[in-house]
Order: sequence, then C-alpha cells, then structure tokens
Amino acid sequence: MMARRWIGAALAPLLLAGTLGGCASSKPAPERYTLPEATLPETARQGAARAESRYQLQVATPRLADYLDVEGIVMQIDDITLVEARGHQWAEALGKQLQRGLRDRLAQRLPDTRVLLDGTAPRETHALRLALEIDRFQGRHDGRAVIGGRWRLHAADGSLLAMQPLEIENVLEADGYPALVRALGRGWDSAADELAAAVRSTRRQE
Repeated sequence: MMARRWIGAALAPLLLAGTLGGCASSKPAPERYTLPEATLPETARQGAARAESRYQLQVATPRLADYLDVEGIVMQIDDITLVEARGHQWAEALGKQLQRGLRDRLAQRLPDTRVLLDGTAPRETHALRLALEIDRFQGRHDGRAVIGGRWRLHAADGSLLAMQPLEIENVLEADGYPALVRALGRGWDSAADELAAAVRSTRRQE
C-alpha cells in the first residue's frame, strides 16, 4: 500500500504537467530541500568537544552518477525507470550537500580528527583522504530511500588503504518527498558510521 501511495505522490506532478502542458498559466515555484543536519546524542557531542585533534582527514566532493547530478530529486518508479521531480528540487547541488554533510558527520564521530573539505587547507604529512562515488541516491517505488556506490580511503601519498562498496536502504516513515529526504539523511548518517569505523580500523593497522 505504501509503495502505491508513494508512486502516486511522485507521478502526480508529472501527470498534471502533461495535462496542463498546453495552457499558458504560470507554474508554481518548486519546493526545495536540504539534507538534515548531522546530529549526535548529547553525551557524544560533549565527548567530541573535549577531544584533541591528533589527525587530519580530507573529504573529497563525491562523484555522482550523471542522472543524480541534477536539480530534481530522483525517484525510481520501477526496476528500470528513473524520474527527476520537477516540483521537488535540491536547494543546493547534491554533491556539495553530501560533501559538507559527510564532513560534519565524520567530525562528530571522529572527535580526535580534524575533518576538512578537500582542497581547503594544505594536506599534512599523515593526512588521509576520503573519496566516494555515488551511483544511487534516490527514492524507490517500494517506499525506501536507497544509497549506493563505493568509497576509497587514501594515504597522504595517494596510495590506496581501503575500498568498499556502499549499500544502504531506509524505509520511509511517511509518504512524500519530505519523508524521502529525511530517510536519505538517515542513510547518510549510516554511511558516516561505516566510514568512521573504516578510518579507525586503518589507524589501528598502522
């Protein structure tokens, strides 16, 4: 039932646009969305505030699949069909939101690490660099938010330390695009959990 309702919500603006395509009436402004801000429990935030930065990690702008590098939020309406929403758009380029959001989330989860956007500061001798390729960041017809891709963790000299696929799904808590954006935000939280664990594991092996 949720899947049918979600498909209806996603396609209604497109069907309406097709019906009224010949009219000269003005179109309503699209609704714009940002990913939720990074949050941690109060106890974790207090620990992060007390920690001393001993390491540096630089986060590159995620490389997006071409169909995701668009203004509209993407919805997968069946196994092969993708639709870019016209009336529901990102308020800022998705790649920049993902990069900044990941920086903030990793900074919370790695309180002993200075997490920077790649290129904003000279790289220190032992700084790590995190790069991501995102192939899926969308809603799906079964009522789930889907994130997929691959991440790579590099040493300061460019050598590859670790590489893994990224596969995350979250069930939408309600119908509609606001619920989808919040579910994608929770998925990005989970991605940060996975990446922070990888950074800690890499340091233990040094």
